[in-house]
Amino acid sequence: MVIMSEVEVIPELKQIIGALLFANRQPMTAADIRKVLKDTAKNQEGPMADFAAVKEADIAAAVAELDASLTRQGTGLHIAEVANGYRLQNDAACGIWLRTLLDKGKANRLSKPALETLAIIAYRQPCTRSEIESVRGVAVDQIVKNLVEMQLVKVVGRSELPGRPWLFATTQKFLEYFGLKSVDELPGVEELRRRDQAQAASDQAQVVSDPSAGPAAPVEDEPDLFAEEDPAASEEEAADRDGEEDLLQEAPDDADDEDADQSGDVDGEEEDDEDEVFDDDDDDEEFDDDEDEDDDEEDR
Repeated sequence: MVIMSEVEVIPELKQIIGALLFANRQPMTAADIRKVLKDTAKNQEGPMADFAAVKEADIAAAVAELDASLTRQGTGLHIAEVANGYRLQNDAACGIWLRTLLDKGKANRLSKPALETLAIIAYRQPCTRSEIESVRGVAVDQIVKNLVEMQLVKVVGRSELPGRPWLFATTQKFLEYFGLKSVDELPGVEELRRRDQAQAASDQAQVVSDPSAGPAAPVEDEPDLFAEEDPAASEEEAADRDGEEDLLQEAPDDADDEDADQSGDVDGEEEDDEDEVFDDDDDDEEFDDDEDEDDDEEDR
């Protein structure tokens, strides 16, 4: 009679990882999973100690295999990589039934002002309250306070600006809330960084002149003395000069006519004066005749 001994079945690595993610509410990194395996190997003997030699690359491969199995079997679960770690979560298509089960009603949503403020902090972190207000144009004291209470924003230090204001940045819960692996996955963050770098390079180029750069462009108002002469323009200038010469030649003739008219007027005035002189001579003759008559009367 053969007695069958109870054989202990050792689970696979992906099964252990699945159980850890199911039991833990927070995302677990590969380093966290490896630490659990090492601590278990210290307290246990036998095959359990073999998992102490597992590397992070082996954990990543086991997670990928487990996620593929869950998706293939249609379990309504999948493994998401958020906040630089792994998290077991339900499929988004099953969310409506989970809200009914948990009596959550409508999904929690951030208000538009809170979402705008959170976006500014996420893209410009770390940043001060005054920097946030300069972008939004309104006071954000209460909104930032609410975001800190929701654990989406935290204080990471003080700025070197006068008064040493607080610096704000996003938290790990922010990444979990939006399902992001890191801040680099924010939409358009790379484009924003390239724009900032291009602007910084442009400002630096304006301040520091490059000796190897080419000669500066000539001033538009200053004529180019070495430019080739345009034949058409030269002909137009020559025609303009000929026209000016013709006007200069015609001007003396007009002046002569005016002088002639003026001289004619003077001659007419002189003739009138001569007529008047002759008239005076006639008067003198009459006066002489009267004197002769007087002399004859005296002789009588």
